[in-house]
Amino acid sequence: MPVTTAPTGYSRLQIALHWLVFALIAQQYIFKDAMSAAWDRITDGLEAGFDPLVLAHVAGGALVMIFALWRLTLRTRRGVPPAIDASKLQGILAKLTHVGLYALMILMPVSGSVAWFGGVEAAAQGHNVMKIVLLALIALHVVGALYHQFVLRDGTLARMRRAQG
Repeated sequence: MPVTTAPTGYSRLQIALHWLVFALIAQQYIFKDAMSAAWDRITDGLEAGFDPLVLAHVAGGALVMIFALWRLTLRTRRGVPPAIDASKLQGILAKLTHVGLYALMILMPVSGSVAWFGGVEAAAQGHNVMKIVLLALIALHVVGALYHQFVLRDGTLARMRRAQG
């Protein structure tokens, strides 16, 4: 059941999931070479063999999607604090960035799974395009958070560090 009044801040669980997803996505980019090498072996008709970094990539992607869906469920059930006052353009940009991040946190594990488990080259290509878009949206998200923290000094970043009611 959706919340009718917005909470004043994010819950501990919402904050923990945010930072867990951040860490998981970071490790996906840091250790992506093992997955790329395994994919290249498979597309060359060779055996990929077992690699714990490939397993970590597959499991990490699944966890990103699970946690993103969990976060969306929490947003629906608990709500989120109201957006901090910003210009209309900033508000639209923030909304589009968040929608894009959530969409990619769900679509990338799906495309990766279809590529890896189904051997679908088009899914792998889509996955590669999405990883660039995701990186750009993450950069925009970080720049926005830093802008709010150090230029506007409006407390936006603090909301993702400390739980509030």
